[in-house]
Amino acid sequence: MRREYPDAPIAGVGAAILRGGDPPSVLLIRRGQEPLKGEWSLPGGAVELGETLEEAVRREVLEETGLAVEPAGIIQAFDRISRDAGGRVRYHYVLVDYLCRVTGGSLACATDALEARWAGLDELDGLTPFTVEVIQKAVQMAAAHI
Repeated sequence: MRREYPDAPIAGVGAAILRGGDPPSVLLIRRGQEPLKGEWSLPGGAVELGETLEEAVRREVLEETGLAVEPAGIIQAFDRISRDAGGRVRYHYVLVDYLCRVTGGSLACATDALEARWAGLDELDGLTPFTVEVIQKAVQMAAAHI
């Protein structure tokens, strides 16, 4: 399926991975592919045929960061639709973001990620407002599970 100018929406997943502390930090990757190429974001990507959402988030995080994770719950589901100057849909993703916890591995960016880093909650400048909102919800969700 074409990602750019698709015939139908593409299902995708994202992972908010928090590291303890007061306040906690969140794992960010610099995207190596469109959409959002070169921008910092949460790890994630498209769901493959025959793959569950949770399998997809585990695979994407491992591929992009070298970390094994376990999804702890859904933070939010939403549409990400980008249009070109003529109004045609250039990208359309239906995304599900998960709160995840690290279960193994070592941080090392790979595949579609140019860089990976832990960022404090005061270091989120430059992220899309929506990504910041998802991170804030993840922090609240994690605090409620403690």
